[in-house]
Amino acid sequence: MNSADRQSWEKLLVTPEKVLQRIEPGMSIFLGTGLSEPRTLLKHLMASDANNLQDLTLIQLVSFGDAISLKKLSSHKYRLKTFFSGWVAREAITKGHVDLVPCRFARIPPLIASGQIPVDVAFIQITPPNEAGYCSLGVAVDVARQAMDQAKVVVGEINPRIPRTFGDTFVPIAEFDLLVPATEPPMYFDRFPVDPIIDRVARNVASIIEDRSCLAFSIGPLFEALGSHLVHKRHLGIHSPLLTDALMDLIKSGAVTNRFKEVSRGKSLASYAFGTAQLMAWLDRNPLVEFQGIDRVFNPVAIGRNPGFISVFMARKVDLTGQIALHAGKGNLPAAPGEMMDFFSGANISPGGRTIFALTSRNRKGKPNIVLSAGRFPNLFTLRESVETVVTEYGVANLAGRTVRERAQTLIEIAHPDDRSALVKQAKAQKVLYPDQIFLAECAHLYPADIATRHTFKGGVQVLIRCIKPSDEEEMRRLFYRFSDEAVYYRYFTTVKTMPHAKMQEYVNVDCNQVMSIVGLIGEPGRENHIIAEARYIRETHRAWAEVAFVVDEHYQGLGLGTFLYKMLVRLAKERGLRGFTADVLSSNIAMMKVFEKGGLMKAKLEHGVYNLQMPFEGEGST
Repeated sequence: MNSADRQSWEKLLVTPEKVLQRIEPGMSIFLGTGLSEPRTLLKHLMASDANNLQDLTLIQLVSFGDAISLKKLSSHKYRLKTFFSGWVAREAITKGHVDLVPCRFARIPPLIASGQIPVDVAFIQITPPNEAGYCSLGVAVDVARQAMDQAKVVVGEINPRIPRTFGDTFVPIAEFDLLVPATEPPMYFDRFPVDPIIDRVARNVASIIEDRSCLAFSIGPLFEALGSHLVHKRHLGIHSPLLTDALMDLIKSGAVTNRFKEVSRGKSLASYAFGTAQLMAWLDRNPLVEFQGIDRVFNPVAIGRNPGFISVFMARKVDLTGQIALHAGKGNLPAAPGEMMDFFSGANISPGGRTIFALTSRNRKGKPNIVLSAGRFPNLFTLRESVETVVTEYGVANLAGRTVRERAQTLIEIAHPDDRSALVKQAKAQKVLYPDQIFLAECAHLYPADIATRHTFKGGVQVLIRCIKPSDEEEMRRLFYRFSDEAVYYRYFTTVKTMPHAKMQEYVNVDCNQVMSIVGLIGEPGRENHIIAEARYIRETHRAWAEVAFVVDEHYQGLGLGTFLYKMLVRLAKERGLRGFTADVLSSNIAMMKVFEKGGLMKAKLEHGVYNLQMPFEGEGST
């Protein structure tokens, strides 16, 4: 920029007091959001006692900052109009000092552009102009352009400490009526601390996010932890309301390439940044990141164009039908159903997309977060039929296609172990569960969640192997009815024709001290709900041996699944102090005999067409 151009825009530089003189009573003033909040102008506005500053409406999409205080709002000189209820505005809304506009974020730009939300003055934080005379809006694009178009007076607060970003961020200096040098530093936010429980929740969320997924991130401990569990994924994409330090680390790890997303391919896309000075330095002139207005970032159709789009939301409570109560407070964004619907809708129309609700099994006061009914809690997300995945530190509950009874079972399984017995009792009383539903309370803490693993077998068949759960009752019943008469006879040594609820629930509710049962399931990660195999051992009473049996869906035999399950059972048995297996196998069951033969040392005795097998571990005897 030559000296003449510089002198021309420097003529627009004025003091904050000069700007405030242009304001008239009753005006609406638009303020930038988050790290782009014009803090110098706003602090002078809050501190001024000028007579013209009366009955003013401050419009800010999200109030992250500390300049707009409850004390100032209670003076009746200012009212804050916001579209977001989850940050410092929440307390002011309840006190009647803040007007909340319920609205999906994607619909806010048309409201401002049409004048339905009037803007008289716009305070916008910008970078110094470059050589071509263009400033950058920095790290909060949101609806700045629409506000500038409507405002009678556009004021730019020039802050050399905010990053110059790419995307729809460049504005000619000529579009500003007045300029104010920033004397206040940008507003930075420390990273969130992560405790071990929320880290386990994040690990479980990450376990069902596949390579090539496109992600939306928010703020809070869950997302701080989630990034670290995604660093080993490949070709992730980012289409997010916010860019955070956790996302910065994830992008820098190489897990994010944005190669397979459709909107802004090759770039991580956001409307805001939220974080530390280190994040701001990384964003400065970073060609890997693009900032766009919320009319594009929050557009459900644009979101849905990205295949495999994953929206993760932090929930407050979930009830046994799948109804969600969302958070309403600091560190939880979005905070209300209207504020999350754009990304929720986008994930629903994305090919292979999904929405994940995550929460700890108990809150900080030790109260259950999985409850019989969430109806009494605020911020209800009542579209329970659209809730498919719920995650706690105890696992993943896949609710898709399940009945209310099955939903209740699978949600109880990821509740805190000490809360499960009461939940079962309450669900029975409300006839959500069967009156005779079995629940082994003593096994709630013994469930071996750590044994879960995914393995790829011949032909690329991916199978999740985990311990059996009570909610597997229906799938195990279906597996039984898929067997041929011959397969049933091989497994049970008799002709079993039916497997009613009473009998099957006894089978799936195992005593973890005596029985180890593992199942193989197929389906997308987090949606594996089709059981194709089961293997179990039952400890003998008087010695450290166990009887073993397993069965594989006839359509999935020959893949090596049986051998894998057997070897896994051997490993688990050894870890639990067992010294060997026994099994009875019909002499005509050649496939089963081959599996045991591959397992190693075996002693076989044939009587009446049945092999009695003794399989000691590592040369152990039979005693």
